[in-house]
Amino acid sequence: MRPTMEDVAARAGVSRALVSLVMRNSPKVSDARRAAVLRAAEELGYQPHVMARSLASRTSTVLGVMVNDLRNAFFADVVEGLDAAAQAAGFDLILNTGGRSPAREWNALHNLLSFRPAGIILLSPVVPAASIQVAAKQCPVVLVSRTIRASTVDTVNDDGEAGSALAVDHLVGLGHRRIAHLDGGGAAGAAQRRRGFQAAMRRHGLEPVVVRSEHTDTGGEKSVRELLATYSRAQLPTGLVAGNDFNAVGAISALEEAGLRVPEDVSVVGYDNTSLAALRHLSLTTVDQPRTEMGRLAFEALAERIRGERTEPVRHLLHPSLVVRATTAEFSDTGGAPR
Repeated sequence: MRPTMEDVAARAGVSRALVSLVMRNSPKVSDARRAAVLRAAEELGYQPHVMARSLASRTSTVLGVMVNDLRNAFFADVVEGLDAAAQAAGFDLILNTGGRSPAREWNALHNLLSFRPAGIILLSPVVPAASIQVAAKQCPVVLVSRTIRASTVDTVNDDGEAGSALAVDHLVGLGHRRIAHLDGGGAAGAAQRRRGFQAAMRRHGLEPVVVRSEHTDTGGEKSVRELLATYSRAQLPTGLVAGNDFNAVGAISALEEAGLRVPEDVSVVGYDNTSLAALRHLSLTTVDQPRTEMGRLAFEALAERIRGERTEPVRHLLHPSLVVRATTAEFSDTGGAPR
């Protein structure tokens, strides 16, 4: 049976009310009694019930976080920044995922609201804007990597158009002229990255090639196979701007499976600069988003709403940068097309 607050009180030889004060970190408790209560709690394996504590005090310390895709390391980095800021302010996180499905995300959002959180942060949600606005009527909501016009919702994004332009400029500077974008389909932020790619290509006088994809490794593999089926080896794009790092990994896998070398035959640029990109055997050139900073800013925006410090929306737009690694290299038509 799970130990209760009464059990802790009995073990420490104090009242239940005093145990409650210790668990709320009240300054009204002496150091000696606080130590006795914490020692008793540790011996019993007692953990305070966050929901019950919130309902009793009518002040929730729970924050709900919905992650778009648990497999994508980008979200882990954002949550790391969010969690550090939340813990420092005395908040606890509850995480779930919608699995990149609008219907599943709506259910996940409903489940988070059932905890009566102080606020909710949604990471790259694909749920309709109307559903987000419904949630915002119940508690403050912040979106990361998703835009929305609702004045009741705050947002934290990077400049996706500028990020894609950095990738194109880098490849053009290396001599690439046939460049394709493996886009993120209907994923949050994909439209901005697609527009940035197209605008940058036209600025260089080049024809933009966009291949419908998604922000997954499987999507990257499928897109490369589509390119291989569409173009001869002599006309195959020599540079790929992937929708994100996860997508780039799938693309590289499919290229190598087809006997093409990265970067000697085809250069690949990812997006996000996740921990995956920095692995030595991958060493992916990628566009960096300040992921932990995005998490910190998301918490600060939420905390301001929770404290009632403002009602006007905050729109953080962070500037990306390019991290050059080993998956991009110079290309010259005189040096021969991909084998």
